[in-house]
Amino acid sequence: MTGYPVNMNVTPDVKSFFDPATNTISYVVKDPGSQSCAVIDTVMDMDYAAGRITHEHADEIIAYFRDNKLDLEWLIETHVHADHLSAAPYIQEKIGGKIGISKNITVIQDTFGKVFNEGTEFRRDGSQFDKLLDDGDKYMIGTMAVFVIHTPGHTPACMTHVIGNAAFVGDTLFMPDGGSARADFPGGDAGELYDSIQKILSLPDHLRLFICHDYGPNGRDIRWETSVAEERANNIHVGGGTSREDFIAMRTARDNTLEMPTLIIPSLQVNMRGGKMPPEDEDGNTFLKVPVNGL
Repeated sequence: MTGYPVNMNVTPDVKSFFDPATNTISYVVKDPGSQSCAVIDTVMDMDYAAGRITHEHADEIIAYFRDNKLDLEWLIETHVHADHLSAAPYIQEKIGGKIGISKNITVIQDTFGKVFNEGTEFRRDGSQFDKLLDDGDKYMIGTMAVFVIHTPGHTPACMTHVIGNAAFVGDTLFMPDGGSARADFPGGDAGELYDSIQKILSLPDHLRLFICHDYGPNGRDIRWETSVAEERANNIHVGGGTSREDFIAMRTARDNTLEMPTLIIPSLQVNMRGGKMPPEDEDGNTFLKVPVNGL
């Protein structure tokens, strides 16, 4: 497709890992011409009530790499997640790879650095990540080129990663019967979200779309793969030519009814640090803050 500098006829191998605790799908995306892979949107397990961190989900991905003798080149965050904690540093320590995210992570860090009263010792320059990506940037997974599109609205740092004939859209779009992501978090914007969705829907019809969350609307089985054509025709929020004005009205009204995600407070503090915990105190203990009336 003109204007998109990747070969959309390449079919990457995609292995999905569903986390039922957070309804998150993580992906291992393999270059069909080599053993090189990226992992997209990892999950670190947290028992919030107990304040306990474990790594069962990440260990499953690590075992998959080792069993299949794969090479990890990238750990990609499609955005700063508010509903689960990233396991990217944990996986990186075990099997390597570079952690990448949108350059607009600095906007998130500035916003939530203030919310969580992080002070000047918390760096707001994105230096917690290995690579900051800009709209239109390319990177390689082995021999396979990846093209990134800035798709804000859910958050200012959302990106879609186009990898051959597949695109990983994060929370920008859900399955057609799930609609779209909320836009009411600090820095979110329903109009920007609509514009970002139109960028995705302008991609070729055949492009496979992989989403970050599914909740099985109306009791159906969990699904996470759709297509541009299917979303353009059938998405309940934007399909069939929904106008920008109507979308904003719908999204705003719907967001006013939604509760905050269960793990939003720990997730933001950890994920804006690239998946790392806040610094330990002098006794080696780690703590997370709860901003009262701050969200």
